[in-house]
Amino acid sequence: MGLSLLARSSPLASTAEQLRILAGTEACVPFEQRMGTAGLDPLHATGITVFQINVGKLCNQTCRHCHVDAGPDRQEIMTREMAELCMQTLAQTDIPTVDITGGAPELNPNFRWLVEQARGLGRHVMDRCNLSVLLLPSQTDLAEFLAKHQVEVIASLPYYRPSQTDAQRGDGVFEKSVRALQLLNRLGYGVEGCDLTLNLVHNPVGAFLPPKQEAIEAQFRKELARQHGVVFNHLYTITNMPISRFLEFLVESGNYEGYMERLANAFNPTAATGVMCRYTISVGWDGTLYDCDFNQMLDLPVSHGAPRHIRDFGQTRLHTRRIVTGNHCYGCTAGAGSSCGGTVT
Repeated sequence: MGLSLLARSSPLASTAEQLRILAGTEACVPFEQRMGTAGLDPLHATGITVFQINVGKLCNQTCRHCHVDAGPDRQEIMTREMAELCMQTLAQTDIPTVDITGGAPELNPNFRWLVEQARGLGRHVMDRCNLSVLLLPSQTDLAEFLAKHQVEVIASLPYYRPSQTDAQRGDGVFEKSVRALQLLNRLGYGVEGCDLTLNLVHNPVGAFLPPKQEAIEAQFRKELARQHGVVFNHLYTITNMPISRFLEFLVESGNYEGYMERLANAFNPTAATGVMCRYTISVGWDGTLYDCDFNQMLDLPVSHGAPRHIRDFGQTRLHTRRIVTGNHCYGCTAGAGSSCGGTVT
């Protein structure tokens, strides 16, 4: 299979082709069958404690592993009208956490408004930050803004060495990331005794599962402090999902079947019971509702009778909805599990 099979000229065709590839794999039994054997199919939500908003695909970086297929040329951006609808909906709930993601979510013109509104409602706000965005000329006061509103920063940093990070995210990104981390530290982020939370996210550079979260966190903490004076609160490990650009890489490099087999062989029923889709609702840039950000990128909205758009949000029905699953879900249930908050078990 060539790159043309997953060409991004037509997002709809791209997601359809990804789903065809995922469904046709011979490396593992269908995910639903595996869940059924474990007594977990169908999977249902257990409530909603995280209101995740994907504000679009615009980003200042083009990372090789990006499941969002984000970049500087993407036009999918949440409008102010849709952002207002999200906040109106949130105000009618008691969901405690707002998770703002992208793209680089900070590049959406409504990002700061969303933060202010969510904090005004008394909700905890998380910003999934690529770090280099903090150094853009247009964002010189962004770090101070995040600190002022006590936004938790969840920062992506593939590795504590430049070569691995730059291989995944582009030349010079590691150096920019370190400068951004040092800026956040100066404001109190990640510093012991301060109430500004800075968590890092590590995902493997290649077709393999992440290491044990505790072990790699200790390595990150030691090396970033020793070499750059950087401190942080926690490190999360996330499995690379076999979708979008990472799926392209797997297919192009001949690693697809082997990677899917690796994920399936590491299937963990305990991790499956705690996957993030069971307590998260993910709102797309156009207001469509999804069980998680990964389903969003595969154009798999909530189903089985649940409302599909933020304008029709019905908290009770969504709280107990049946989750839409597929073979890509092996990524979240392998080993210790994987979620936007790191390992599950």
